[in-house]
Amino acid sequence: MSRAPRYRRSAAVTPARRLMAMGGSALAVLGAGVLLVVLWVLWVYAGPGPKAHQGASTDVVLRQGASLPEIASCLKQAHVIGSSAIFIAASEATGAAKRMKAGEYEIPSRASMATIIGLIRDGKVVRHLVTIPEGLTSEMVVDILQSSEFLTGSAPVPPEGSVLPETYEVRRGEDRAAVLQRMMDDRDKLLATLWDHRRQGLPYQSPDQAVIMASIVEKETAKADERPRVAAVFINRLQKGMKLESDPTIIYGLTRGRPLGHGIRVSERASVTPYNTYVIQGLPPTPICNPGRASLAAVLDPPQTDELYFVADGTGGHTFSSTFEQHTKGVSHLRALEHAGKAGGGH
Repeated sequence: MSRAPRYRRSAAVTPARRLMAMGGSALAVLGAGVLLVVLWVLWVYAGPGPKAHQGASTDVVLRQGASLPEIASCLKQAHVIGSSAIFIAASEATGAAKRMKAGEYEIPSRASMATIIGLIRDGKVVRHLVTIPEGLTSEMVVDILQSSEFLTGSAPVPPEGSVLPETYEVRRGEDRAAVLQRMMDDRDKLLATLWDHRRQGLPYQSPDQAVIMASIVEKETAKADERPRVAAVFINRLQKGMKLESDPTIIYGLTRGRPLGHGIRVSERASVTPYNTYVIQGLPPTPICNPGRASLAAVLDPPQTDELYFVADGTGGHTFSSTFEQHTKGVSHLRALEHAGKAGGGH
């Protein structure tokens, strides 16, 4: 007996099921798209950035008070980031937006956006240093400022002795006059402190006179450990009414501190200028250079000695004496060294 064939009923695909399938496919595509966007944003943020156009880095200057969009635009124009929008979003998301610091930044080639945000957030700016050596005249100080290409504007020549010789950190684009004022303010603060703690009985009528004395000490010796002793000699001479007889004062009176180009001649030693302490009594009218910390401290807290003379010892230092007879022996020794070609100069 044969059986009739059986037929399976195919499940009817309803419109609702079609919509669900289409929606699932759309969500999958959308999810994949969102994932790709997220991965791309993460790559832009954390991956390698653009290559520097020249060299191993790019210098970018962010001005004081710049907004976050302005910073982003500046970085984009310098070709160190690929997207201003992502930079802004990442800065806000990480909390760096409110901590951005102005200044000059050296952005390494291929630096990630995360690295750049960290540099600006932490204020890791390029450090520019201006060094003012002790003993320069104020004209020479301004020459250094004018030759510093990363500064702007011009600076007037300040009064002699009004600048504190130091190494100063400055910003690119900073005004030269403002940097000079900072150097003068530092000198004023230091001088006020030293004056308030000065040794009693010193022959100064004002802090300005102490600076004049310090400028002479500065030019007389390059050895920091000798400065208090040199200061004591000049103070002792001043208190006894003796002329200071300092060679650097002769030079300043003739050239305003520029090198003579030769040893001091007999005629120059006798030259009549307001600064020649072989001719005038007491201190010259102004400092002859800008003295450093050690010289300022030396003239305001010198050791108590009876020494009245010093002369170069031929090795860069000096021989100190309390009597003219002792001093004469020291001078004779120096002359013998000079004759033999072994001396390093004298006073």
